[in-house]
Amino acid sequence: MSTKVTRKEALGSIRANVQDKNMIRHMLATEAIMRAMAKKLEENEDEWGLTGLLHDIDVELVEGDPKSHSKLGADIARELGASEKMAHAILCHNEAHGISRETKLDKALFCADPLGGFITACALVRPNKLNGLSTKSVMKRLHEKRFAAGINREQLAQCRELGMELEEFASLGIESMKTIASELGL
Repeated sequence: MSTKVTRKEALGSIRANVQDKNMIRHMLATEAIMRAMAKKLEENEDEWGLTGLLHDIDVELVEGDPKSHSKLGADIARELGASEKMAHAILCHNEAHGISRETKLDKALFCADPLGGFITACALVRPNKLNGLSTKSVMKRLHEKRFAAGINREQLAQCRELGMELEEFASLGIESMKTIASELGL
């Protein structure tokens, strides 16, 4: 089944299901990173971007329950017209289900998910936010275990499974998020 969901429909559903503005910003950042990864890896940018955009659509509906999170999200994505490939990536981005990541899309969403949050944390401690944020600065912060301690560094490092080193991945994330800095409030 091919992707039939549009970005406009996806955003409408997100706005209907997610009230937390920071969560919506996280989903937008993940979308931007996923689109950039798709372009770099010569994959379908719309499919990858929409997967990133929709990946946390259920987080408030399941009240943060890790055993339910992403199961409902995958179902919502399917109902919107997302492909089975997209729904699987959404489902397996949550490690609580123990579902293996098989495709490039699965692996990309898994490592892109925490990257947006980490870059946001780095930007928020800088006077010019994303403007002027360097890869070097992000890499330095990655080695500070107490900085953004909730971000799983091992999950970020999974970018290597897609042929990217962490520094290249961080740079791609920064540049993609800069393109939507105003939407992210950064």
